[in-house]
Amino acid sequence: MSGGCTAAPSADRSSRGNYRVVALIVASTMIMEQIDATVLTTALPTIARDFREPVNALGLVLTAYLLAVAAFIPLSGRLADRFGARSVLRAAILVFMAGSLLCAFSTSAAQMGMARFVQGAGGAMMTPVGRIALLRVTRRQDLVSATAWLVTPALLGPMLGPPIGGLIVTHLDWRWIFYVNLPVGLAGIAAISLHIDNGRADAPGRADIPGFLICAAGLGTLLLGCESASQPGRLGQALLLLAVAGVMAGTYVRHAARRPDPLLDLTVLRDRSFRLSLIGGSLTRITQGAQPFLLPLMFQVGFGFSAAVSGAIMLATAVGSLVSKAIVSPVLRRLGFRRSLIVNGLLSSLCYGLAAAFRADWPVPLTMAVLTLAGFFMSFQFSVYNTVAYEGVEAARISRASSLYSTFQQLLLSLGICTASVAIQASMAVRGSATPHREDFAAALVAVALISLSAFFVNRRFAPDAGSAMSGHVPRAEQDRPK
Repeated sequence: MSGGCTAAPSADRSSRGNYRVVALIVASTMIMEQIDATVLTTALPTIARDFREPVNALGLVLTAYLLAVAAFIPLSGRLADRFGARSVLRAAILVFMAGSLLCAFSTSAAQMGMARFVQGAGGAMMTPVGRIALLRVTRRQDLVSATAWLVTPALLGPMLGPPIGGLIVTHLDWRWIFYVNLPVGLAGIAAISLHIDNGRADAPGRADIPGFLICAAGLGTLLLGCESASQPGRLGQALLLLAVAGVMAGTYVRHAARRPDPLLDLTVLRDRSFRLSLIGGSLTRITQGAQPFLLPLMFQVGFGFSAAVSGAIMLATAVGSLVSKAIVSPVLRRLGFRRSLIVNGLLSSLCYGLAAAFRADWPVPLTMAVLTLAGFFMSFQFSVYNTVAYEGVEAARISRASSLYSTFQQLLLSLGICTASVAIQASMAVRGSATPHREDFAAALVAVALISLSAFFVNRRFAPDAGSAMSGHVPRAEQDRPK
C-alpha cells in the first residue's frame, strides 16, 4: 500500500496469499478475547462460593473488563502507528496473559475486578490492531475474503464463552478458565512474530492525552449508565451517568475539531461508505450483542433446559456463521454490496425475531435450524459491513478508521446486552411480574430484532456501485450502457 505506511513494500508480497495466514492469526487472537468477555457468566456462582461472597458482588468482575476495553480501544490505532502492529499485538497478548494469571490467583472479588481490568486493557488492542495488520497486507480485491475471517470470532466468541465456562467449572477448577489463555497466548505471539510485519505510519502524531481521558470517561459512563438502566430502581443513577456521557461526547467532538491529530479521528466519517457501514453495523450489532445474553436465559430460565443443552443449542449459530464464509464472495459478485446488505439485513432480522416464537416443546432440531440460519445471515451481514467500510479509506488513515470502527463495534455489542435487559425489565413491569418468564424474553427478542431491522433504511443509502472494485460486481446501469 501507499500513502504513508512503511509496511507498503511487504503489502503486495503478502497479499498474494499470506493475507489468509494473517487473517487466521488475527481471528484466533480475537476469538480468545471474545470468549473471555463472556466465559465467566456461567462460572460466577462457583467463584462466589469460593470467595465466600454473594454473586451480585461479582458484577464488578464483568463490568471491569468491559470498562477497560471501552477505555483502551481508542488508543489502539495511535499505538499501532507509532510502534507497529506486530509490536502492539504481542504486547497486548502479554498484558492479556498477565491479567489472566492475576485472575487465576485472585482470592476476592476486588482482586479479580482489578485483574479483569488488566486483562481487558490487553484485549482492547487485539481486535483493532489485528484488523489494521490485516488491512495493511491485503489488496482491495482480496478484502472480501480476508475480512470474512474476522466476523467469525465476533459471533463465535460470545456463543462459546458460556458453555466453555460451564464445562470447565463442572469438570475442573474455575481457575483453568484463565490458565488456558497462557499456552494459547504464547502460540499467538509466536505466530505473530513469524507472519505479521511491523509496519508503522510515517507520521504517527503526538499523544492525545486529553482526548484519551475524555473518551475513557465518556465511554465508561455510557456503559455504566446503560447497565444501571437495566437494573430495577436505578433509573436516576442511569440518567445521571448517561447525561455525563453526553457531555463527554460533546466535549470530545469540540476537542477533535480543534486538534489536527485527535485520538479518534471523526473526519473519516466524511467517507460515505465508512459512515453508512458504521451506522448500519452499529444498529445490527445491538441485536447481535443481545443474543448470547437473551437466548441462554430463555432456554434455562424460561424453558428449564440445562446449561449443557442450552450451550449445545447455541452452537447452531456458530455453525451457520462458519458456513456463510463460502458464499460471501460469489453473492457479492452477483448482487453487489448494496443489494446484499438490503436483502440479507431483512433475512437476518427476521430469523432473530423468529426466535421469539420458540417454545419449550419445539423440537430441538427445529430450534437449531432457525439459529443456524440466523447465524448464517448475521455473519454474512457483518462480513459485508466490515469490508465495504474501508472501500474509500486511504492507506495512511487505515489505523484511524479501524480504531473508530472497533470502538463503536465493542460499544454497541455491550449496549446490546443492556438493551436486552431494559426490554426484559419493561416487559416484566407491563405484566406486573417480579420474575422473568418466556414472554419477557420473547418481547426482548422482538425489540432487538426491530433495531437491526431499522438498518434497512441505512443500507438503502449505499451507492449502487459501492465496493464494486472489491466485489467485481457491475451495477445494472453499467451493464446496460452502450459499449
